Amino acid sequence: MTRQGLPEAMLFDLDGTLFRTETLLETVHTRVFNKLKEEGLYESPQPPVELLLGSLGMLLEHIWQRVMPDGSPAAHARANDLLLQYEMEELREGRGDLYEGVPETLRRLKGLGVRLFVASNGLETYVKEVPQLRGIGDLFEGFYSAGEYETASKADLVRILLDRHGIQSAWMVGDRSSDVEAGKRNGLFVVGCDYAGFRREGELEGSDAVIRSFPELLALVETD
Repeated sequence: MTRQGLPEAMLFDLDGTLFRTETLLETVHTRVFNKLKEEGLYESPQPPVELLLGSLGMLLEHIWQRVMPDGSPAAHARANDLLLQYEMEELREGRGDLYEGVPETLRRLKGLGVRLFVASNGLETYVKEVPQLRGIGDLFEGFYSAGEYETASKADLVRILLDRHGIQSAWMVGDRSSDVEAGKRNGLFVVGCDYAGFRREGELEGSDAVIRSFPELLALVETD
């Protein structure tokens, strides 16, 4: 693992990078499909939650095309609404955990002067509320989501973030191919996170470094 020196900023994906999404989605997934069935919008058997977890990082419209390809546009639209509603309810009830070492590592990076941001393909409310509800919201300078900025790709979202904040030197930290692509297309150093457990084979190819626990991020930073 090569030490790189201190970047001006770090941009973090949310699900599978900071947040252990399966600790929330296993319950939410069942609630969404039970409600769709109750409302007569989706009669097929409930897809496995692993299919949803494996689709994280995609835009929501693409997620539902993969998770329930036989679902109608109305079912997909309703699933979007239910997903956010149930995620917020469960988060506020205390369900859903950060990965081990996330708060401490972020505080250390911020203390070193690194500007911290979240960049996610998720919905605006979710992307802003998860960090706030889990006690790390104050560490970030901004929260950027495809839901808020209506971007067609994470690379476009990252470009908006960089331009708005005048950032010249940054790392992209995430667990999906969309994170690798976003970083590379914007000339960033890319750190692939290989600890979520539900990514696809080869997803992190092209990363400049790979970490297997979040605190390993500090080992990449030259602080001498």
